[in-house]
Amino acid sequence: MLETLTIQDSVELAVVERSGFVESRHVGAAVVLSSDGDVIARHGNVDALILPRSSLKPLQAVACITAGAVLEGEQLAISTASHVGTDRHASVVRDMLTEGGLTEDHLGCPASWPTDSASRDELVREHGEPSRVRMPCSGKHAAMLRACVATGWPTDGYLDPAHPLQAHIRDVVERLTGEKVAHTAIDGCGAPVHAITLTGLARSIHRIGTASDRSPFALHRVAGSLVRAVRENPWAIEGPGRPDTIAIEKLGVFAKFGAEGIMVMVAPNGTTVALKVLDGATRAATIVAATLLARSGGLGDTDVATLAEALPLGVSGGGSIVGTIRPSAAI
Repeated sequence: MLETLTIQDSVELAVVERSGFVESRHVGAAVVLSSDGDVIARHGNVDALILPRSSLKPLQAVACITAGAVLEGEQLAISTASHVGTDRHASVVRDMLTEGGLTEDHLGCPASWPTDSASRDELVREHGEPSRVRMPCSGKHAAMLRACVATGWPTDGYLDPAHPLQAHIRDVVERLTGEKVAHTAIDGCGAPVHAITLTGLARSIHRIGTASDRSPFALHRVAGSLVRAVRENPWAIEGPGRPDTIAIEKLGVFAKFGAEGIMVMVAPNGTTVALKVLDGATRAATIVAATLLARSGGLGDTDVATLAEALPLGVSGGGSIVGTIRPSAAI
């Protein structure tokens, strides 16, 4: 059976400090690429396989656009999102479907309550129900369906790994990572997710994050447009007060978390980091990624401090903040 890195392969990435006592430790692996795409820092086994989970969405979104889906602005940004299901998110997804002659019933992702607590509370008060458009991955699924409509592929079975769309996505993943897919699993939303190395993920995100929307190459133009759409609509990729949105708003980075402790981030100058927190926790991933970028010249220390103030890193005790989640001295 294939598996991800082990504890022995890992280094300490972050600690949780309570009242001057280190209470917990997060270990894992991280790789940093220079603005030119060269590996400049390794922490742990960065050649181990990982499932990128939602950090694969930028690659999937690029594949959908190159397959023919015509999306711009908010719709393009939400195609790579793990959104929190606000009314605004749901409205954009519905528009994506309607403009493609589709309905919510075409979505293959599970129905979900909003993960945004205020939106969920409002929906409950209105006697609403979970829906597919509220699911965090609905934008990705809508983009997949739009690609099928544009290309003439069947919308039925669009999540089957053997479907032409998924074969195209796999090809794009292999082109951007420079690796053959080692294994295909089923993500939480029902879409295929492909096992690649952490270095391969970093390489692909670097290529996307540094692409120009004026490039003579179609794949690069699409990638550049995607990154621009996310930076212009940071609310869409996750939601107000959420780590990815905060990082993009505060630092101008391109950031995308994935479940089970995956994080990718591209600094404005192209320096790129990809990391895996071994225990699957995401609470430290954003600040660890930003710290690694700062250590490599992609961000300044003041940038990291600004981000840390905005992220929910405080450890509470008795109604007060008594500690913090912080990057480990090891990185």
